[in-house]
Amino acid sequence: MTDLQIATCVKPLHIKEIGSKLNIAEDYLEYYGKYKAKLPSHLIDKSRIDQSSLVLVTAISPTPAGEGKTTTTIGLVDAMNKIGKKTTAVLREPSLGPVFGMKGGAAGGGWSQVIPMEDINLHFTGDFHAIEKANNLLSALIDNNIQSKKRSLNIDPRKVLWKRAMDMNDRALRNIITGLGGNSGGILRETGFNITAASEVMAILCMSKSLDDLKARLGRIYLGDKFDGSPVFAHDLHAEGAMATLMKEAIKPNLVQTLENNPAILHGGPFANIAQGTNSILATKTGMSLSDFVVTEAGFGSDLGAEKFFNIKCREAGISPKAVVLVATIRALKYHGGKPLAELIQEDVSALEKGFANLERHIESLKSFGLPVVVSINAFTTDTEAELESLLNHCKHLGVRAALSFGWAKGGEGCIDLAHLVAEAAEETLAEFNPTYELSDPILIKLEKVCRTIYGARNVILTNPAKAQLNRFEELGYGNLPICIAKTQKSLSDDEKKIGRPENFDIKIREFEIAAGAGFIIPIAGDMLRMPGLPGTPSSENVDIDSDGIITGLF
Repeated sequence: MTDLQIATCVKPLHIKEIGSKLNIAEDYLEYYGKYKAKLPSHLIDKSRIDQSSLVLVTAISPTPAGEGKTTTTIGLVDAMNKIGKKTTAVLREPSLGPVFGMKGGAAGGGWSQVIPMEDINLHFTGDFHAIEKANNLLSALIDNNIQSKKRSLNIDPRKVLWKRAMDMNDRALRNIITGLGGNSGGILRETGFNITAASEVMAILCMSKSLDDLKARLGRIYLGDKFDGSPVFAHDLHAEGAMATLMKEAIKPNLVQTLENNPAILHGGPFANIAQGTNSILATKTGMSLSDFVVTEAGFGSDLGAEKFFNIKCREAGISPKAVVLVATIRALKYHGGKPLAELIQEDVSALEKGFANLERHIESLKSFGLPVVVSINAFTTDTEAELESLLNHCKHLGVRAALSFGWAKGGEGCIDLAHLVAEAAEETLAEFNPTYELSDPILIKLEKVCRTIYGARNVILTNPAKAQLNRFEELGYGNLPICIAKTQKSLSDDEKKIGRPENFDIKIREFEIAAGAGFIIPIAGDMLRMPGLPGTPSSENVDIDSDGIITGLF
Protein backbone atom coordinates (compact mmCIF):
# COMPACT_ATOMS: atom_id res chain seq x y z
CA MET A 1 0.00 0.00 0.00
CA THR A 2 1.13 3.57 -0.67
CA ASP A 3 1.25 6.19 2.09
CA LEU A 4 -1.90 7.77 0.69
CA GLN A 5 -3.75 4.44 0.58
CA ILE A 6 -2.79 3.76 4.20
CA ALA A 7 -3.81 7.25 5.26
CA THR A 8 -7.22 7.01 3.60
CA CYS A 9 -8.03 3.54 4.93
CA VAL A 10 -8.11 4.80 8.53
CA LYS A 11 -11.25 6.60 9.71
CA PRO A 12 -10.19 9.72 11.62
CA LEU A 13 -11.95 10.86 14.77
CA HIS A 14 -13.79 14.15 14.74
CA ILE A 15 -11.29 16.82 15.74
CA LYS A 16 -13.33 17.66 18.86
CA GLU A 17 -12.49 14.18 20.18
CA ILE A 18 -8.78 14.86 19.66
CA GLY A 19 -9.23 18.19 21.43
CA SER A 20 -10.90 16.44 24.36
CA LYS A 21 -7.80 14.25 24.80
CA LEU A 22 -5.93 17.49 25.49
CA ASN A 23 -8.74 18.83 27.72
CA ILE A 24 -9.52 21.60 25.21
CA ALA A 25 -13.06 22.89 25.54
CA GLU A 26 -15.00 22.44 22.30
CA ASP A 27 -15.76 26.17 22.17
CA TYR A 28 -12.03 26.88 21.88
CA LEU A 29 -11.67 24.88 18.66
CA GLU A 30 -12.02 26.82 15.40
CA TYR A 31 -13.14 24.15 12.95
CA TYR A 32 -11.82 23.75 9.41
CA GLY A 33 -14.14 20.88 8.53
CA LYS A 34 -14.40 17.74 10.68
CA TYR A 35 -10.74 16.87 11.05
CA LYS A 36 -8.80 20.13 11.38
CA ALA A 37 -9.01 23.01 13.83
CA LYS A 38 -7.18 26.20 14.75
CA LEU A 39 -6.08 26.67 18.38
CA PRO A 40 -6.25 30.00 20.25
CA SER A 41 -3.17 31.45 21.93
CA HIS A 42 -4.75 31.61 25.39
CA LEU A 43 -4.24 27.84 25.71
CA ILE A 44 -0.55 28.57 26.37
CA ASP A 45 0.24 28.12 30.07
CA LYS A 46 3.76 28.86 31.28
CA SER A 47 3.40 26.75 34.41
CA ARG A 48 2.45 23.72 32.32
CA ILE A 49 5.29 24.40 29.88
CA ASP A 50 7.79 24.30 32.74
CA GLN A 51 6.51 20.84 33.70
CA SER A 52 6.42 19.39 30.18
CA SER A 53 9.24 17.39 28.59
CA LEU A 54 10.25 18.48 25.09
CA VAL A 55 11.96 15.91 22.85
CA LEU A 56 13.74 16.93 19.63
CA VAL A 57 14.03 14.54 16.68
CA THR A 58 16.88 15.21 14.25
CA ALA A 59 19.02 13.11 11.92
CA ILE A 60 22.40 12.32 10.46
CA SER A 61 23.28 13.84 7.07
CA PRO A 62 20.46 12.56 4.85
CA THR A 63 20.30 10.86 1.49
CA PRO A 64 18.16 12.63 -1.15
CA ALA A 65 15.08 10.67 -0.03
CA GLY A 66 15.44 11.72 3.62
CA GLU A 67 15.90 9.46 6.63
CA GLY A 68 12.43 9.54 8.18
CA LYS A 69 12.46 12.18 10.92
CA THR A 70 8.75 12.92 10.58
CA THR A 71 7.86 9.23 10.39
CA THR A 72 9.98 8.57 13.48
CA THR A 73 8.45 11.53 15.32
CA ILE A 74 4.90 10.34 14.68
CA GLY A 75 5.69 6.71 15.48
CA LEU A 76 7.39 7.81 18.69
CA VAL A 77 4.37 9.92 19.71
CA ASP A 78 2.03 6.96 19.17
CA ALA A 79 4.40 4.70 21.12
CA MET A 80 4.77 7.19 24.00
CA ASN A 81 1.00 7.26 24.36
CA LYS A 82 0.94 3.46 24.30
CA ILE A 83 3.30 3.31 27.30
CA GLY A 84 1.18 5.76 29.26
CA LYS A 85 2.92 9.07 28.50
CA LYS A 86 0.52 11.82 27.44
CA THR A 87 2.31 13.01 24.29
CA THR A 88 1.61 15.37 21.40
CA ALA A 89 3.47 15.71 18.12
CA VAL A 90 4.35 19.27 17.07
CA LEU A 91 5.46 19.48 13.44
CA ARG A 92 5.93 21.81 10.47
CA GLU A 93 3.44 22.09 7.63
CA PRO A 94 4.55 20.68 4.25
CA SER A 95 5.49 23.00 1.40
CA LEU A 96 3.98 22.43 -2.03
CA GLY A 97 7.48 22.74 -3.50
CA PRO A 98 8.74 19.34 -2.26
CA VAL A 99 5.25 17.80 -2.52
CA PHE A 100 5.19 18.40 -6.29
CA GLY A 101 8.97 18.30 -6.69
CA MET A 102 11.31 15.59 -5.44
CA LYS A 103 9.99 14.01 -2.25
CA GLY A 104 6.23 13.90 -2.64
CA GLY A 105 4.05 14.07 0.48
CA ALA A 106 5.54 15.20 3.78
CA ALA A 107 3.16 14.07 6.51
CA GLY A 108 5.08 11.02 7.71
CA GLY A 109 4.92 7.62 6.05
CA GLY A 110 3.49 4.13 6.22
CA TRP A 111 1.65 3.58 9.51
CA SER A 112 3.20 6.65 11.13
CA GLN A 113 1.37 9.54 9.51
CA VAL A 114 -0.70 12.57 10.39
CA ILE A 115 -4.12 12.87 8.79
CA PRO A 116 -6.03 14.07 6.78
CA MET A 117 -2.92 13.48 4.67
CA GLU A 118 -4.24 15.01 1.42
CA ASP A 119 -5.34 18.24 3.10
CA ILE A 120 -2.12 18.59 5.08
CA ASN A 121 0.01 18.16 1.96
CA LEU A 122 -2.06 20.52 -0.17
CA HIS A 123 -3.74 23.77 0.94
CA PHE A 124 -4.38 22.66 4.56
CA THR A 125 -5.82 25.67 6.46
CA GLY A 126 -4.35 28.28 4.12
CA ASP A 127 -1.40 29.37 6.29
CA PHE A 128 1.11 29.30 3.43
CA HIS A 129 -1.23 31.33 1.23
CA ALA A 130 -1.59 34.00 3.91
CA ILE A 131 2.19 34.17 4.36
CA GLU A 132 2.69 34.44 0.61
CA LYS A 133 0.08 37.20 0.27
CA ALA A 134 1.55 39.21 3.14
CA ASN A 135 5.02 38.87 1.62
CA ASN A 136 3.84 40.00 -1.81
CA LEU A 137 1.78 42.86 -0.45
CA LEU A 138 5.03 44.28 0.93
CA SER A 139 6.66 43.81 -2.50
CA ALA A 140 3.80 45.71 -4.16
CA LEU A 141 4.09 48.53 -1.62
CA ILE A 142 7.83 48.83 -2.30
CA ASP A 143 7.38 49.12 -6.06
CA ASN A 144 4.45 51.47 -5.61
CA ASN A 145 6.56 53.79 -3.46
CA ILE A 146 9.51 53.72 -5.84
CA GLN A 147 7.36 55.09 -8.69
CA SER A 148 5.36 57.52 -6.54
CA LYS A 149 5.89 61.23 -7.21
CA LYS A 150 4.17 62.46 -4.05
CA ARG A 151 5.02 59.94 -1.33
CA SER A 152 8.37 58.56 -2.45
CA LEU A 153 10.81 57.57 0.30
CA ASN A 154 13.62 57.80 -2.25
CA ILE A 155 14.24 54.06 -2.13
CA ASP A 156 17.15 53.10 -4.37
CA PRO A 157 15.76 50.39 -6.73
CA ARG A 158 19.27 48.91 -7.01
CA LYS A 159 19.48 48.42 -3.22
CA VAL A 160 16.13 46.69 -2.58
CA LEU A 161 16.78 43.34 -0.88
CA TRP A 162 13.15 42.20 -0.50
CA LYS A 163 11.86 39.53 -2.91
CA ARG A 164 8.48 38.14 -3.77
CA ALA A 165 7.49 34.62 -2.64
CA MET A 166 5.64 31.63 -4.05
CA ASP A 167 5.13 28.16 -2.57
CA MET A 168 6.41 26.24 -5.57
CA ASN A 169 9.74 25.12 -7.00
CA ASP A 170 10.27 27.44 -9.98
CA ARG A 171 13.87 28.17 -10.95
CA ALA A 172 12.75 30.59 -13.69
CA LEU A 173 11.67 33.05 -10.98
CA ARG A 174 14.97 33.19 -9.08
CA ASN A 175 16.01 36.33 -10.95
CA ILE A 176 13.51 38.53 -12.81
CA ILE A 177 12.97 42.06 -14.09
CA THR A 178 9.88 43.93 -12.88
CA GLY A 179 8.41 47.22 -14.09
CA LEU A 180 8.09 46.36 -17.79
CA GLY A 181 5.27 48.04 -19.68
CA GLY A 182 6.27 51.67 -19.91
CA ASN A 183 5.25 54.43 -17.50
CA SER A 184 2.22 52.54 -16.22
CA GLY A 185 4.32 49.50 -15.34
CA GLY A 186 6.42 51.13 -12.66
CA ILE A 187 10.20 51.40 -12.46
CA LEU A 188 12.41 48.76 -14.07
CA ARG A 189 14.48 46.86 -11.54
CA GLU A 190 16.04 43.46 -10.95
CA THR A 191 14.50 41.27 -8.26
CA GLY A 192 13.38 37.66 -7.82
CA PHE A 193 11.35 35.11 -5.86
CA ASN A 194 12.03 32.98 -2.78
CA ILE A 195 10.05 29.84 -2.09
CA THR A 196 7.53 30.70 0.64
CA ALA A 197 9.16 28.36 3.14
CA ALA A 198 12.39 30.39 2.82
CA SER A 199 10.73 33.79 3.14
CA GLU A 200 11.30 36.06 6.11
CA VAL A 201 7.54 36.27 6.66
CA MET A 202 7.52 32.51 7.26
CA ALA A 203 10.44 32.88 9.67
CA ILE A 204 8.64 35.73 11.45
CA LEU A 205 5.48 33.64 11.87
CA CYS A 206 7.52 30.89 13.49
CA MET A 207 9.42 33.25 15.81
CA SER A 208 6.42 35.32 16.94
CA LYS A 209 4.93 34.96 20.42
CA SER A 210 1.66 36.82 19.81
CA LEU A 211 -0.24 38.79 17.17
CA ASP A 212 1.24 42.03 18.53
CA ASP A 213 4.73 40.51 18.34
CA LEU A 214 4.03 39.37 14.78
CA LYS A 215 3.02 42.89 13.76
CA ALA A 216 6.08 44.44 15.42
CA ARG A 217 8.40 41.96 13.71
CA LEU A 218 6.81 42.60 10.32
CA GLY A 219 7.44 46.31 10.81
CA ARG A 220 11.13 45.66 11.51
CA ILE A 221 11.75 43.96 8.14
CA TYR A 222 14.80 45.59 6.52
CA LEU A 223 13.96 46.26 2.86
CA GLY A 224 17.10 47.93 1.53
CA ASP A 225 18.51 51.46 1.35
CA LYS A 226 17.57 54.91 0.14
CA PHE A 227 19.67 56.91 -2.32
CA ASP A 228 21.35 58.64 0.64
CA GLY A 229 22.42 55.27 2.09
CA SER A 230 20.00 55.22 5.03
CA PRO A 231 17.99 52.02 5.66
CA VAL A 232 14.32 51.48 4.82
CA PHE A 233 12.03 49.26 6.89
CA ALA A 234 8.54 47.87 6.37
CA HIS A 235 7.16 50.26 9.00
CA ASP A 236 8.33 53.17 6.82
CA LEU A 237 5.73 51.98 4.30
CA HIS A 238 3.12 51.46 7.07
CA ALA A 239 2.94 47.85 5.89
CA GLU A 240 2.85 45.90 9.14
CA GLY A 241 -0.83 46.44 9.98
CA ALA A 242 -2.14 45.12 6.68
CA MET A 243 0.39 42.29 6.62
CA ALA A 244 -0.59 41.17 10.12
CA THR A 245 -4.26 41.41 9.19
CA LEU A 246 -3.68 38.99 6.31
CA MET A 247 -2.08 36.61 8.81
CA LYS A 248 -4.60 36.88 11.66
CA GLU A 249 -5.67 33.24 11.21
CA ALA A 250 -2.31 31.91 10.03
CA ILE A 251 -0.72 32.76 13.38
CA LYS A 252 -2.94 30.17 15.11
CA PRO A 253 -1.52 26.59 15.27
CA ASN A 254 -3.42 23.74 13.61
CA LEU A 255 -4.67 20.63 15.43
CA VAL A 256 -4.88 17.31 13.54
CA GLN A 257 -4.25 13.66 14.51
CA THR A 258 -2.03 10.68 13.89
CA LEU A 259 -3.29 7.45 12.32
CA GLU A 260 -3.63 6.14 15.89
CA ASN A 261 -5.78 9.15 16.84
CA ASN A 262 -3.21 10.92 18.97
CA PRO A 263 -2.96 14.73 18.84
CA ALA A 264 -0.62 16.49 16.43
CA ILE A 265 -0.12 20.24 16.13
CA LEU A 266 1.19 21.54 12.79
CA HIS A 267 2.30 25.11 12.23
CA GLY A 268 4.76 26.91 9.96
CA GLY A 269 7.18 25.32 7.56
CA PRO A 270 10.61 26.95 7.18
CA PHE A 271 13.28 24.85 5.44
CA ALA A 272 16.36 24.08 7.54
CA ASN A 273 19.01 24.47 4.84
CA ILE A 274 17.92 28.03 4.00
CA ALA A 275 15.86 29.05 7.07
CA GLN A 276 15.51 28.01 10.73
CA GLY A 277 13.83 24.68 9.96
CA THR A 278 11.46 24.30 12.91
CA ASN A 279 7.77 24.82 13.61
CA SER A 280 6.51 27.91 15.42
CA ILE A 281 7.23 28.94 18.99
CA LEU A 282 3.47 29.25 19.50
CA ALA A 283 2.85 25.66 18.35
CA THR A 284 5.57 24.20 20.54
CA LYS A 285 4.41 26.15 23.60
CA THR A 286 0.79 25.17 22.94
CA GLY A 287 1.76 21.49 22.80
CA MET A 288 3.83 21.79 25.98
CA SER A 289 0.88 23.48 27.72
CA LEU A 290 -1.40 20.55 26.90
CA SER A 291 0.81 17.43 27.22
CA ASP A 292 3.35 15.85 29.54
CA PHE A 293 5.62 15.17 26.56
CA VAL A 294 5.98 16.94 23.22
CA VAL A 295 7.95 15.39 20.36
CA THR A 296 9.04 17.76 17.62
CA GLU A 297 11.48 17.64 14.71
CA ALA A 298 13.96 19.97 13.06
CA GLY A 299 14.70 19.73 9.36
CA PHE A 300 17.54 17.83 7.65
CA GLY A 301 20.60 16.79 9.70
CA SER A 302 21.52 17.98 13.18
CA ASP A 303 24.13 20.33 11.69
CA LEU A 304 21.25 22.41 10.28
CA GLY A 305 17.89 21.85 11.98
CA ALA A 306 19.04 20.95 15.48
CA GLU A 307 21.69 23.68 15.68
CA LYS A 308 19.15 26.32 14.71
CA PHE A 309 16.49 24.78 16.96
CA PHE A 310 18.75 25.27 19.96
CA ASN A 311 20.60 28.48 19.16
CA ILE A 312 17.70 30.40 17.58
CA LYS A 313 14.31 28.99 18.56
CA CYS A 314 14.91 27.65 22.07
CA ARG A 315 16.93 30.70 23.06
CA GLU A 316 14.17 33.07 21.86
CA ALA A 317 11.33 30.97 23.31
CA GLY A 318 13.00 30.30 26.66
CA ILE A 319 12.51 26.54 26.40
CA SER A 320 14.90 23.58 26.54
CA PRO A 321 14.49 19.96 25.35
CA LYS A 322 15.05 17.09 27.75
CA ALA A 323 16.40 14.67 25.13
CA VAL A 324 17.43 14.46 21.47
CA VAL A 325 16.58 11.59 19.12
CA LEU A 326 19.09 11.15 16.29
CA VAL A 327 17.56 9.25 13.35
CA ALA A 328 19.96 7.09 11.37
CA THR A 329 19.40 4.60 8.58
CA ILE A 330 21.53 1.77 7.30
CA ARG A 331 21.21 3.11 3.75
CA ALA A 332 22.44 6.61 4.66
CA LEU A 333 25.41 5.28 6.62
CA LYS A 334 26.39 3.05 3.68
CA TYR A 335 26.08 6.10 1.41
CA HIS A 336 28.43 8.04 3.69
CA GLY A 337 30.74 5.04 3.61
CA GLY A 338 31.06 5.42 -0.17
CA LYS A 339 28.31 3.11 -1.43
CA PRO A 340 26.61 4.45 -4.62
CA LEU A 341 22.96 5.50 -4.24
CA ALA A 342 21.81 2.85 -6.72
CA GLU A 343 23.39 0.06 -4.61
CA LEU A 344 22.24 1.02 -1.09
CA ILE A 345 19.82 -1.90 -0.76
CA GLN A 346 22.71 -4.37 -1.13
CA GLU A 347 24.27 -5.68 2.08
CA ASP A 348 27.66 -4.06 2.71
CA VAL A 349 28.85 -4.08 6.32
CA SER A 350 32.20 -2.62 5.30
CA ALA A 351 30.61 0.49 3.73
CA LEU A 352 28.30 0.75 6.73
CA GLU A 353 31.22 0.80 9.15
CA LYS A 354 33.01 3.44 7.08
CA GLY A 355 29.86 5.55 7.32
CA PHE A 356 29.82 5.39 11.13
CA ALA A 357 32.06 8.48 11.10
CA ASN A 358 29.11 10.64 10.00
CA LEU A 359 26.99 9.30 12.87
CA GLU A 360 29.81 9.96 15.33
CA ARG A 361 30.20 13.58 14.18
CA HIS A 362 26.48 14.24 14.70
CA ILE A 363 26.54 12.60 18.15
CA GLU A 364 29.53 14.75 19.15
CA SER A 365 27.82 17.89 17.87
CA LEU A 366 24.60 17.14 19.74
CA LYS A 367 26.43 16.32 22.96
CA SER A 368 27.93 19.82 22.86
CA PHE A 369 24.46 21.06 23.87
CA GLY A 370 24.69 19.03 27.08
CA LEU A 371 21.63 16.82 26.58
CA PRO A 372 21.25 13.03 26.27
CA VAL A 373 21.16 11.56 22.76
CA VAL A 374 19.14 8.49 21.74
CA VAL A 375 19.85 6.94 18.33
CA SER A 376 16.77 5.75 16.46
CA ILE A 377 17.65 3.26 13.73
CA ASN A 378 14.87 3.71 11.20
CA ALA A 379 14.70 0.18 9.87
CA PHE A 380 13.93 -0.80 6.28
CA THR A 381 13.00 -4.22 4.90
CA THR A 382 16.26 -4.21 2.91
CA ASP A 383 18.40 -3.92 6.08
CA THR A 384 20.10 -7.19 6.97
CA GLU A 385 20.60 -8.69 10.42
CA ALA A 386 24.36 -8.30 10.08
CA GLU A 387 24.04 -4.60 9.28
CA LEU A 388 21.58 -3.86 12.09
CA GLU A 389 23.66 -5.78 14.61
CA SER A 390 26.80 -3.92 13.55
CA LEU A 391 25.13 -0.53 14.03
CA LEU A 392 23.60 -1.44 17.38
CA ASN A 393 26.95 -2.71 18.63
CA HIS A 394 28.66 0.47 17.47
CA CYS A 395 26.17 2.64 19.37
CA LYS A 396 26.77 0.49 22.45
CA HIS A 397 30.52 0.99 21.99
CA LEU A 398 29.94 4.76 21.82
CA GLY A 399 27.93 4.63 25.04
CA VAL A 400 24.78 5.95 23.38
CA ARG A 401 21.27 4.59 23.86
CA ALA A 402 19.93 3.08 20.62
CA ALA A 403 16.84 1.24 19.45
CA LEU A 404 15.42 -0.10 16.22
CA SER A 405 12.41 1.84 14.99
CA PHE A 406 9.69 0.25 12.86
CA GLY A 407 7.25 3.15 12.77
CA TRP A 408 6.72 2.97 9.01
CA ALA A 409 5.74 -0.72 9.10
CA LYS A 410 4.09 -1.01 12.52
CA GLY A 411 3.14 2.46 13.73
CA GLY A 412 3.41 3.07 17.46
CA GLU A 413 3.91 -0.61 18.23
CA GLY A 414 7.11 -0.53 16.19
CA CYS A 415 8.58 2.27 18.33
CA ILE A 416 7.91 0.95 21.84
CA ASP A 417 11.58 0.22 22.59
CA LEU A 418 12.53 3.70 21.38
CA ALA A 419 9.77 5.26 23.50
CA HIS A 420 11.06 3.64 26.68
CA LEU A 421 14.61 4.88 26.01
CA VAL A 422 13.42 8.41 25.22
CA ALA A 423 11.21 8.60 28.32
CA GLU A 424 14.10 7.32 30.44
CA ALA A 425 16.52 9.89 29.00
CA ALA A 426 14.07 12.79 29.31
CA GLU A 427 13.04 12.01 32.87
CA GLU A 428 16.63 11.98 34.11
CA THR A 429 17.52 15.35 32.55
CA LEU A 430 17.57 18.36 34.86
CA ALA A 431 19.94 20.74 33.06
CA GLU A 432 19.07 23.15 30.25
CA PHE A 433 20.93 23.11 26.94
CA ASN A 434 24.27 24.85 26.40
CA PRO A 435 24.18 27.31 23.47
CA THR A 436 27.00 27.12 20.93
CA TYR A 437 27.74 30.85 21.19
CA GLU A 438 26.77 33.93 23.15
CA LEU A 439 24.63 36.59 21.52
CA SER A 440 27.24 39.14 22.56
CA ASP A 441 29.88 37.38 20.43
CA PRO A 442 30.78 39.19 17.19
CA ILE A 443 29.08 37.63 14.16
CA LEU A 444 32.34 36.18 12.82
CA ILE A 445 33.02 34.51 16.20
CA LYS A 446 29.52 33.03 16.18
CA LEU A 447 30.20 31.67 12.71
CA GLU A 448 33.49 30.14 13.75
CA LYS A 449 31.98 28.50 16.82
CA VAL A 450 29.15 26.88 14.84
CA CYS A 451 31.38 25.81 11.95
CA ARG A 452 33.99 24.26 14.23
CA THR A 453 31.79 22.82 16.98
CA ILE A 454 28.89 21.57 14.86
CA TYR A 455 30.35 20.98 11.38
CA GLY A 456 33.92 20.10 12.37
CA ALA A 457 35.32 22.77 10.04
CA ARG A 458 38.80 24.26 10.23
CA ASN A 459 38.24 27.91 9.29
CA VAL A 460 35.60 30.34 8.04
CA ILE A 461 36.41 32.35 4.91
CA LEU A 462 34.42 35.44 3.88
CA THR A 463 34.30 36.74 0.32
CA ASN A 464 34.84 40.48 -0.15
CA PRO A 465 31.10 41.10 -0.76
CA ALA A 466 30.32 39.14 2.42
CA LYS A 467 32.77 41.26 4.41
CA ALA A 468 31.11 44.45 3.16
CA GLN A 469 27.62 43.13 3.98
CA LEU A 470 28.74 42.02 7.44
CA ASN A 471 30.15 45.46 8.16
CA ARG A 472 26.89 47.05 6.99
CA PHE A 473 24.71 44.87 9.22
CA GLU A 474 26.94 45.50 12.23
CA GLU A 475 26.76 49.25 11.53
CA LEU A 476 22.97 48.98 11.58
CA GLY A 477 23.13 47.44 15.06
CA TYR A 478 22.44 43.80 14.22
CA GLY A 479 25.65 42.37 15.65
CA ASN A 480 23.92 40.78 18.66
CA LEU A 481 21.50 38.68 16.61
CA PRO A 482 21.88 34.89 16.34
CA ILE A 483 22.99 33.41 13.01
CA CYS A 484 21.04 31.11 10.68
CA ILE A 485 23.55 29.57 8.28
CA ALA A 486 22.25 28.57 4.83
CA LYS A 487 24.21 25.47 3.81
CA THR A 488 23.77 22.24 1.86
CA GLN A 489 22.06 19.46 3.81
CA LYS A 490 23.97 16.78 1.92
CA SER A 491 27.28 17.28 3.70
CA LEU A 492 28.65 18.52 7.01
CA SER A 493 30.72 20.88 4.85
CA ASP A 494 29.49 23.44 2.30
CA ASP A 495 30.33 21.04 -0.55
CA GLU A 496 27.63 18.41 -1.10
CA LYS A 497 30.18 16.01 -2.60
CA LYS A 498 32.08 15.72 0.70
CA ILE A 499 30.11 12.91 2.29
CA GLY A 500 30.88 11.02 5.49
CA ARG A 501 32.91 13.02 7.99
CA PRO A 502 34.97 15.60 6.09
CA GLU A 503 38.25 16.70 7.67
CA ASN A 504 40.42 19.82 7.29
CA PHE A 505 37.82 21.80 5.35
CA ASP A 506 36.91 25.47 5.39
CA ILE A 507 33.43 27.01 5.22
CA LYS A 508 33.19 29.78 2.61
CA ILE A 509 30.54 32.45 3.21
CA ARG A 510 29.73 34.05 -0.13
CA GLU A 511 27.24 36.61 1.19
CA PHE A 512 25.06 37.65 4.13
CA GLU A 513 21.35 38.37 4.31
CA ILE A 514 19.44 39.94 7.17
CA ALA A 515 16.11 38.83 8.62
CA ALA A 516 15.70 41.75 11.00
CA GLY A 517 12.04 40.99 11.68
CA ALA A 518 12.64 37.32 12.38
CA GLY A 519 15.68 38.30 14.41
CA PHE A 520 18.70 36.64 12.83
CA ILE A 521 21.57 37.09 10.38
CA ILE A 522 21.80 34.66 7.44
CA PRO A 523 25.31 33.73 6.31
CA ILE A 524 25.05 31.90 2.96
CA ALA A 525 27.62 29.15 2.39
CA GLY A 526 28.47 27.50 -0.90
CA ASP A 527 25.92 27.49 -3.71
CA MET A 528 22.70 27.55 -1.68
CA LEU A 529 19.57 28.87 -3.45
CA ARG A 530 16.38 30.16 -1.82
CA MET A 531 14.19 29.15 -4.77
CA PRO A 532 14.58 25.45 -5.65
CA GLY A 533 13.94 24.02 -9.09
CA LEU A 534 11.94 20.98 -10.12
CA PRO A 535 13.74 17.68 -10.85
CA GLY A 536 13.76 16.06 -14.28
CA THR A 537 10.73 13.99 -13.36
CA PRO A 538 8.63 15.99 -10.85
CA SER A 539 6.43 14.17 -8.32
CA SER A 540 3.52 16.21 -9.70
CA GLU A 541 3.42 13.88 -12.72
CA ASN A 542 2.12 11.13 -10.42
CA VAL A 543 -0.64 13.23 -8.82
CA ASP A 544 -4.18 12.88 -10.19
CA ILE A 545 -7.81 13.17 -9.16
CA ASP A 546 -10.78 11.19 -10.49
CA SER A 547 -14.39 12.20 -11.15
CA ASP A 548 -15.32 11.32 -7.55
CA GLY A 549 -12.63 13.61 -6.16
CA ILE A 550 -10.34 10.75 -5.09
CA ILE A 551 -6.69 11.83 -5.11
CA THR A 552 -3.83 9.52 -6.05
CA GLY A 553 -0.08 9.90 -6.33
CA LEU A 554 0.78 11.84 -3.16
CA PHE A 555 2.89 8.81 -2.07
